[in-house]
Amino acid sequence: MTMLKKFKEWFNQQFYNKEVQLRERYLDIKNHDVEINGTEYFLAKAMIPDIPEILGIERAVYGGQTPWDDRAFRTELMRKTDRLYLVLRRNDWLVAFIGCSLNDHTKDCHITNVAVAPNFQNHGLGYFLVTTIIKKARQLEYAKVTLEVRVSNTRAQKLYRDIGFVDNGIKKDYYFNDREDALNMVLDITKIG
Repeated sequence: MTMLKKFKEWFNQQFYNKEVQLRERYLDIKNHDVEINGTEYFLAKAMIPDIPEILGIERAVYGGQTPWDDRAFRTELMRKTDRLYLVLRRNDWLVAFIGCSLNDHTKDCHITNVAVAPNFQNHGLGYFLVTTIIKKARQLEYAKVTLEVRVSNTRAQKLYRDIGFVDNGIKKDYYFNDREDALNMVLDITKIG
């Protein structure tokens, strides 16, 4: 083996292992109680048995539709190294969830899903979940957090803008069931204090 190959092997092992260790440390979420606007909730990493309740929230939020099905969530939850899904429970009822994909190469954390049960909306749960994901992305030394939101969902857009997201173009006909456009939004977390 040449000296250059030995160096490359050593270098990749050293830095790859550090990235893996960093990721494992920051994605190791301990289930715990959290207080949001004076109310106690239980924050946990989403698991396969949570899927029926997640689908129930989707149905409640999206007019009976489930944009993602059981198989899609199952696939996401099994990808433990580049996905993070969290759930919030109140009195053992799943009331909100969020998911994201993590890309070490682009340093992009992409929020794939976020939904709050209708009876729990406007209580700070969406804000809490989105900012929790942003904190994780910062710990991983990522550069940005991205997401898509329906152009008609102005309430969610306001929340994201209040957090610091900015508009980053339109994705035409993005949502397959009704062909609605999506607003792409991005948060540059390198500029957050």
